[in-house]
Amino acid sequence: MAPITPSLELVSAVLAGQARAIARLISRAEAGEAEVRPAMASIYQHTGRAHIVGITGVPGSGKSSLIDLLVPRARERGKTVGVVAVDPSSPFSGGSILGDRIRMGDLALDPGVFIRSMATRGALGGLARATHDAVDLLDAGGFDLVLLETVGVGQDEVDIVRAAHTVVVVSAPGLGDDIQAIKAGILEIADIHVVSKADRADAGKTVKELKTMLAMDLPFKKATEWTIPVLSTSTVKAEGIDALLDMLEKHRETLERTGEIARRRESIAETRLLKTAQAVLHGEFEKQRDGKVSSLIARVVARELDPHGAALELLAALKSGMS
Repeated sequence: MAPITPSLELVSAVLAGQARAIARLISRAEAGEAEVRPAMASIYQHTGRAHIVGITGVPGSGKSSLIDLLVPRARERGKTVGVVAVDPSSPFSGGSILGDRIRMGDLALDPGVFIRSMATRGALGGLARATHDAVDLLDAGGFDLVLLETVGVGQDEVDIVRAAHTVVVVSAPGLGDDIQAIKAGILEIADIHVVSKADRADAGKTVKELKTMLAMDLPFKKATEWTIPVLSTSTVKAEGIDALLDMLEKHRETLERTGEIARRRESIAETRLLKTAQAVLHGEFEKQRDGKVSSLIARVVARELDPHGAALELLAALKSGMS
């Protein structure tokens, strides 16, 4: 029988929705502690119920302000809400401002709300390495709606489409030229487009441009029953929030009715498997840094071996050692 670890002792508390236990396991997952893996494996068996919504967009588009209003409106509808906000981390210290945890402090006082900021720690694609683990814990903990706010890196902001069931892309008027959404590379990943700051005079122009682009016969467009809507919101006037919540629910119902939800879950599982395998290999490479890796580097530098051949030799050595 496997030993009962401190993390495994927290599983029952997580399943009971206890915020402290959820927070502790997220911290251990972020730290990459091997001891947490059996607990996360147990947690994973209790997931699959929450609606995971990714909220992305270029910096300054108003993602965080939108979430500030979305959460209490969702609570009014009787939904429990988990928020995972990914913050950029310093390339030097690896530290993060974690501003969402500060700004959303009042929301976190609600027992039906859980908010966690996570540093990217060098991960690309807008998400942190432990984001999926955090989502699993919130899902298993009984939260109905889990909001993923990405770091907002624009062109690299693509991981969210393989982490969420519904992707909301937030744009704001006046952030760039007329085709900023295409240039950012995120137009095609949206299930719902939101133009924030609708109280501004130029917001209508941005809405019109997005609708025009979505009506074009673009290469990435797929035949689907879902017509991508363009909504307007104003956090200043608290307008458009209920319409967005209605659209989120409508999209979830469409996913389930058409069977598309199964394909999305499969895509998420595939991404997680491949990224986890990469992380495991990277860890093995680090263990070999002073041994096999350093000797191969010396041979590459001496032109005795090319980088591709060295990589294959390293993988063969790792495979032999792991078996």
